[in-house]
Amino acid sequence: MSSLLLDNHAVEPGAPFAARAEVWLGYAIEVPAAALVVGEVVVLLAGVIWRYILNSPIPWTDELASILFLWLANLGAAVALRHGAHMRTTALVSRWSPRARGWAEALAIAVPCLMLVILIGPMTEYARDQWVVTTPALSLPDTFRAAAVPVGSAFMIAIGLLRLARLGLADLAGVVLTLAVLAGVLYLGANWLQNIGNWNLVIFFVLMLCAGVLLGVPIAFCFGLATVAFLLCTSSTPLAVVSGRMDEGMSSLILLAVPLFILLGHLVEMTGMAKAMVDFLASLLGHVRGGLNYVLLGAMLLISGISGAKTADMAAVAPVLLPEMKRRGIHEGEMISLLAAAGAMAETMPPSLVLIAIGSVAGISISALFTGGLLPGVVLAVMLAVLTRFRSPEVAQDLKRAPMSVVGRTLLVALPALVLPVLIRTAVVEGVATATEVSTIGVAYAVVAGLFIYRRFDWRRLYPMLVDTAALSGAILFIIGTATAMSWALTQSGFSQDLAHLMTIVPGGKYGFLLVSIPAFIVLGSVLEGIPAMVLFAPLLFPVARAIGVHEVQYAMVVILAMGIGLFAPPFGLGYYAACTIGRVNPDIALRRIWPYLGVLFVGVLIVALVPWISIGLLH
Repeated sequence: MSSLLLDNHAVEPGAPFAARAEVWLGYAIEVPAAALVVGEVVVLLAGVIWRYILNSPIPWTDELASILFLWLANLGAAVALRHGAHMRTTALVSRWSPRARGWAEALAIAVPCLMLVILIGPMTEYARDQWVVTTPALSLPDTFRAAAVPVGSAFMIAIGLLRLARLGLADLAGVVLTLAVLAGVLYLGANWLQNIGNWNLVIFFVLMLCAGVLLGVPIAFCFGLATVAFLLCTSSTPLAVVSGRMDEGMSSLILLAVPLFILLGHLVEMTGMAKAMVDFLASLLGHVRGGLNYVLLGAMLLISGISGAKTADMAAVAPVLLPEMKRRGIHEGEMISLLAAAGAMAETMPPSLVLIAIGSVAGISISALFTGGLLPGVVLAVMLAVLTRFRSPEVAQDLKRAPMSVVGRTLLVALPALVLPVLIRTAVVEGVATATEVSTIGVAYAVVAGLFIYRRFDWRRLYPMLVDTAALSGAILFIIGTATAMSWALTQSGFSQDLAHLMTIVPGGKYGFLLVSIPAFIVLGSVLEGIPAMVLFAPLLFPVARAIGVHEVQYAMVVILAMGIGLFAPPFGLGYYAACTIGRVNPDIALRRIWPYLGVLFVGVLIVALVPWISIGLLH
């Protein structure tokens, strides 16, 4: 059964009006969203050129980039809703009967629509109130920027209504009845919810939130609706505050690098730079026992430093290596298990989007996170390499060493590609440029390399790449916005103080705190994915870590790696299913083989937690 959350550009003649209208609306959103990605690159690149080459900084580039960025985030969120790109968990729903799945899919459309209908008025009010605030360089009313939030939400409401119009009457009636009953129960129980104090947090942020996530509702809208319901039932706080917090969460200048690194990942794959790096590693190590396993691990470390997104990493490496690995007798389940484990292993390798997100919400130096993320990734890669050595069926005598001429030729071809991760990491770590500036330079470098060095630049793929960049950026940034609002609501309730007190009395001091955090973030990573878990809990837990003597960079590495294990662990981890999809392997085939790899990763996280030097040794 196909999901209504999935994109469908090709609408047959005679299709219902709602389907045709959605296609027209889709293009009306996608074209400006793609143009905003290009505009963001042009504006930021111009700022870099004038600042570093012409030594004459343009004062308004960052300001204009910030305005374009918020519009990109919100239009991108609308594109993501149409393409089914918003993060959601379907492991439970996928096992249901077709009729039950139909109800769940209808719910996954109706909940975002309901949340945005409730907030569209307060969002408009918030944007109107920003008229009195003017931007410092361009002297524009801030409404021009803040209006992106209600406009993007209006587009998402329109998409949701068109999807609901295509539902069967039984599914639509079932969802309306479900939401009406929930609203009625909350309305009638409002006084009781206020009287039970912070126990009401369990109702909204445990039961309601978890129910929505497990039923397949996109996680961002679960955060948003739980927050809205909490504020409506337990306080008199105006909902315009939610819009303000969402604006704040999506507007951080650090996050400007997110769409650029996503676009860079697409360019690296399209131009053949990723393949060139993999080919060089294969010529160097392909003849030894388990050699292609080492190549896969090395390629994930290298490419993770470019694309910043795990799905993009796996999609760049798998098609090049997996067919040859299969030919050498490696079991399909073993290949997918290693691919998934490598994805979790590389979570801390800069410029991981999780590093950028956690730096934004926790106020940690991006340079320090990029530096601190290198050794933990290498430690886990070495441990996985040792495991895969013993699990590989290859026999070294049957494999031929590549001639030095081949190694030299592949190195020469790969050299321009190998320069890119070194450039990115060195520039940020040494403080030469910010992550945003480096990502802009990386995009320009990849375009030049594709056009003039590798001679591979498929112009027909450019528009779909820009649309995909907008969709993934919008999905990530919108979830950061709703998680910021939810985190604010939790803080206002006093929950953060209670959590801080609870975590400080955990036996074992800072090591007890770290050991409790690891399983907690494995679970959170499995259910909520990485960035949502980080954005939601980082503002609450990092002050606790600092208070009991855990270095913030070390704590970031521990929770990111723990979250990565959850993200790639069945049965709920979406990263695991992404690896199976990319490798075209049934998830059941790898299910029994992945646990040794996850076990090694767990031991690796314990080592990172118990040996602070691995995370902070390079900072000094």
